[in-house]
Amino acid sequence: MRWQLLIVVVSLVAIGLLLAGQQPEVFQQAAAPIQPTTGGTYNEALVGAYGRLNPILAYFNQADRDVNRLIFSGLVRFDDRGLPIGDLAESWGISQDGRVYNFSIRQNANWHDGEPVTSKDVDFTANLLKDDTMPVPDDLREFWKQVEVIQLDEKTVQFRLPEPYAPFLDYLIFGVLPEHLLGNFSPAEIVEADFNLAPIGSGPFIFDRLLSENGEITGVVLKSYKDYYAEPPFIDEVIFRYFPDSDSALVAYQQDVVQGISQLTPETFRETISNPDMSIYSGRLPQLTLLYLNLDDDDLPFFQDSSVRRALMTGLNRQWMVDNLLESQALVADGPIFPGSWAYYEDIERISYDPVTALNILKEAGYTVPAGGSSIREKDGVALAFELVHPATPQHTSIAEAIQRDWGKLGVDVQLLPVTYDELLTNHLEPRDYQAALVDLNLTGSPDPDPYPFWDQAQITNGQNYSQWDDRQASEYLERARITADIDERARAYRNFQVRFTNEMPALPLFYPVYSYAVDAAVQGVTIGPLYDLSDRLSTIASWFLVARRSTATPAANSTATP
Repeated sequence: MRWQLLIVVVSLVAIGLLLAGQQPEVFQQAAAPIQPTTGGTYNEALVGAYGRLNPILAYFNQADRDVNRLIFSGLVRFDDRGLPIGDLAESWGISQDGRVYNFSIRQNANWHDGEPVTSKDVDFTANLLKDDTMPVPDDLREFWKQVEVIQLDEKTVQFRLPEPYAPFLDYLIFGVLPEHLLGNFSPAEIVEADFNLAPIGSGPFIFDRLLSENGEITGVVLKSYKDYYAEPPFIDEVIFRYFPDSDSALVAYQQDVVQGISQLTPETFRETISNPDMSIYSGRLPQLTLLYLNLDDDDLPFFQDSSVRRALMTGLNRQWMVDNLLESQALVADGPIFPGSWAYYEDIERISYDPVTALNILKEAGYTVPAGGSSIREKDGVALAFELVHPATPQHTSIAEAIQRDWGKLGVDVQLLPVTYDELLTNHLEPRDYQAALVDLNLTGSPDPDPYPFWDQAQITNGQNYSQWDDRQASEYLERARITADIDERARAYRNFQVRFTNEMPALPLFYPVYSYAVDAAVQGVTIGPLYDLSDRLSTIASWFLVARRSTATPAANSTATP
């Protein structure tokens, strides 16, 4: 049978070759690849309101930060892994002791009015950050007061720190301002200057004009800066139009007023995801929702037992919370360092929901249900019962109630205490007057993970180590990572810290929220990675395009024969 089959196959091949030789050859031309080209206008619905187009004045206005991201540049920016990339800075060097940073500014970096960007501009802007009258965050101001800025020459600037501090590059993403236009103004005058209505920056887009209606500013028009020191954008014009909320922004899209919506709520997300003409891009936010446990409360000895903490973690159905309470707009968290970051340890232990295992851990730790009808587990007369304080928002309340139900199934009694955000911080976390707390950590603007403020021993009393985790080994890892500039050594220290954290579980990570951004499918080249600020969604806008052409290069051809 094998030989008979072989004869048939050979015969068919021979017949095919004969027919091919008798027929004309026809070439099917492969489609030429699409190449982006310049042109077009992109309109975006920006949820928020206009304030001032000045990066030093925009720390508390996200809508302004989004626009400023395209007009202004910093010395450095960060990729989606949180690694620094030169922006205005062409290169930089760090002294051996980690206290001195020298930056070389690009020779072709110019302001939109044609003047060169110099070290004088950087020094001028840094001094504004130190000024007590400028509306910048207090911790940022105090940090810059400790930094000495020196103009070595026109294109070289030096920063001197009082002590080694590896996350320093995080502080250099501020938008640099033009000293030649604002240097003669006092800080108070800068706040009210006309510059904030018609700014001059050094970024990929130039301010063109404001849009207004009935005396109110409704939008901003930007034009591509063709002399940008990096690759200029493909899109010729970007128009931001202000809207009070995502619902009105969605209506504007449906009416063909805009092509993008800066942020989706769960409600608008549901409407948008079913629209085939829109593309939704999601990125992990620089936020962590977690449960703090007070490890230094003598009335709660069970929190000092790492096995009990692990049982509580194992007994939480976090994926259910993400799917049902957060509209799937979050990722289950593994630890205090964000996934996607250069410092994240990919092989970290992942604790899954397993109530049977959680019950067994509690039993092995000696917590049993007493005779007499009570369902609350106890050990040595101490019941597994405590109070969980949480923000009094509908979403946080639903999460707290889910936690209460999950732990109730384990024989753990949880009483809920809803409070305002301010009360949670000032009345409970800062004075360490709580038993358990549901908290959102927001690390916007901090690409470097630097978990030191939240977990080091030195932060137990007056810092942000609210759980009061007193662990020398973990602290050594954090302290080492904070003072060395070697990225590989820092990654090793953070890897060890994450392993230690997961083994000890001093707090219970719940999830990392996700940000969703909608853009019309006609806008191509859009990408989004993990975010360290909401304006990072625009970090690749120079690669977006609306106009494309077929390549003039001759593509490969496929030869076929037709009868």
